[in-house]
Amino acid sequence: MHKPLDMQLIQRGARLRRSPYFEATRRYGCWGYTVYNHMFLPIGYDDLEREYEKLLNDVTVWDVSVERNLEIAGPDAFRFMSLLTPRDVSKCPVGYGKYVLLTAEDGGIVNDPVLLRLEENRFWLAAADSDILLWAKGVAYGSGMNVSLRELDVAPMQIQGPKSRPLVHDLFGERVPSLGYYQFFETKLGDIPVIVTRTGWTGELGYELYLLDPARGDDLWERVMDAGRKYAIAPTGPSDIRRIEAGILNYGVDMTLATNPYEVGLERLVDLGKPQPFIGKDALKRVKTEGARRKLCGVEIEGARLEFNMTRWPVRAGDAAVGEITSAIYSPRLKKNIGYAMVPVAHAALGTRLEIETPDGKRGAVVVTMPFVDPTKSTAKS
Repeated sequence: MHKPLDMQLIQRGARLRRSPYFEATRRYGCWGYTVYNHMFLPIGYDDLEREYEKLLNDVTVWDVSVERNLEIAGPDAFRFMSLLTPRDVSKCPVGYGKYVLLTAEDGGIVNDPVLLRLEENRFWLAAADSDILLWAKGVAYGSGMNVSLRELDVAPMQIQGPKSRPLVHDLFGERVPSLGYYQFFETKLGDIPVIVTRTGWTGELGYELYLLDPARGDDLWERVMDAGRKYAIAPTGPSDIRRIEAGILNYGVDMTLATNPYEVGLERLVDLGKPQPFIGKDALKRVKTEGARRKLCGVEIEGARLEFNMTRWPVRAGDAAVGEITSAIYSPRLKKNIGYAMVPVAHAALGTRLEIETPDGKRGAVVVTMPFVDPTKSTAKS
């Protein structure tokens, strides 16, 4: 049994925000938190590999209120949203979502939010760890567009795993089985207002519930836990094992403002031919024409089980330092250490041998295909 965490060891004052589910996460035994978007993000409740097994076999609930939502609304909201992203937003109807990138003038990635289109001129962006409200306000200031920007006080929770569909069906009824990947609907659970989406950050079948009344966080958490007991539900933190297996990138680590979409394998999110202008278009055109100079590639790392890396590990080819490991972890199902290496294109070809400087010594590695598991996302889309 983990000793309860003394929050005074990591917080002084009220600057860091607590989610509407915070007291529930404490009550259910969360043993640690990290800070993400100026809020506390639960790390875990159990051994991380046991949480991974629950995700693969049953159903899990995860407080992701740290996905702060930026609302873009007003007469010019579509034009403004199009300006922020290289993805063609006109292909996202009302009631659907998209995974998008926000790009800077040099093509660097500002954020990789999930976009929901609630109305023709009303969008939500569930943000990764960076201050996109400030970025959007800066863009809006000089745009001349009639647009309203605000951070919403809504609180997503993720319900993920193979038993998530019957659980969410029990909670919300017959609209759930026909809900497509990246679709959503607004409803109530009793009198608790929510938006239900077919999204997640796990590579597994899953849903997110966007709580629209932050005062009802404890009520929603307990309703979900009560309904999930027959499915062996368990609260968890982020499963870095599963997301690395799935090739899911973590903003701030695997991609940053200093990387562009072509370097990290997200060129599918760039539509250079879309009719609306967007920030970074000229730079991204140059990258596509000239080719990226480096690439984030999948690697298998030799040797005994590795713990999740807490720093970027140096990567060498022969005697030369050529790059770094951004994320690496041991996959129990693959029985291998897997991860991502950012290296020059010359060292990113499949089968290339590399050397990794881990905390317990140098290890050999080889470049392999990524994602490591379910490359077509058939599980999440099922």
